[in-house]
Amino acid sequence: MNEEVPGDHILAAGAVLWRDDEIALVHRPRYDDWSFPKGKLDPGESLAAAAVREIHEETGVEARLGPWLRDVRYAVADGRKFVRYWAAQARTPADFTPNHEVDELRWVTPDVAKSLLSYAHDADVVARFVEMGPPTSVLLVVRHAKAGNRSNWTGDDRLRPLSAAGQKQAQQIAELLPLYGPDRVVSAPQVRCRDTVAPLADALGLPIADDPLLSEPSYADDPDATLKRVREHAAQPGVTVVCSQGGVIPGVVAALARDAALPVAVDVDDVPSKKGSTWVLGLRDGALVSADYLGRPGS
Repeated sequence: MNEEVPGDHILAAGAVLWRDDEIALVHRPRYDDWSFPKGKLDPGESLAAAAVREIHEETGVEARLGPWLRDVRYAVADGRKFVRYWAAQARTPADFTPNHEVDELRWVTPDVAKSLLSYAHDADVVARFVEMGPPTSVLLVVRHAKAGNRSNWTGDDRLRPLSAAGQKQAQQIAELLPLYGPDRVVSAPQVRCRDTVAPLADALGLPIADDPLLSEPSYADDPDATLKRVREHAAQPGVTVVCSQGGVIPGVVAALARDAALPVAVDVDDVPSKKGSTWVLGLRDGALVSADYLGRPGS
């Protein structure tokens, strides 16, 4: 999981942009260096949004984020700089125009990239990318946003709606998760789950598919059936959003991590799952290769 963002650093974001077996490097004439597409945040911008924007500005590629790779810190003239890097898949051909900031774009193999990059910490980012491999699928596991107080709700609990705070979280999710380029949206049938991903689905122009096996009652009755269904969603190529509940997500994430011997929390009690949070699970040929926790919708 990625580390906390330091408040006393200059913040920037970028990515190892990949297509097939190649990754993109850019040349900056001001510094005469080769690096990844990256840049500083605009006011009020998230790290994830900055990474996608910088990719497009520096390469002309529309990209979607995948797993987090690593965070890099180093000294600059104005203080300390913090750069967060993701793997990002190119979704369009490069519409690159040389300019005063970036005058050349090259697509190279990771081995060539290691020898071409100007900074050792960038070579470490490539090494992490190679170790993980580009994911063949990504699962965005969302816990539903805040709902009205259970004790104050007298109706069927399946119909309990989001609170005002939960509606705000749902809007934040709709701003964040499109950066990951979802292809489909699936939800437990509870109203609070569907309503959490409804703004996202609307923004993407996608339907919401109901899946009762993602609900807490189904998981309590047959956890193996729920885990099997989650694996089926994870096996679909591209990016799938699944919205579930707090009684389901820790067990599912822990089981997938144990299967892959991934060095993240594998005890159910150690897997965080705040309301409105998202687990970004990267998979390669069905096996979990990364697990990143976004504890706040705006992360």
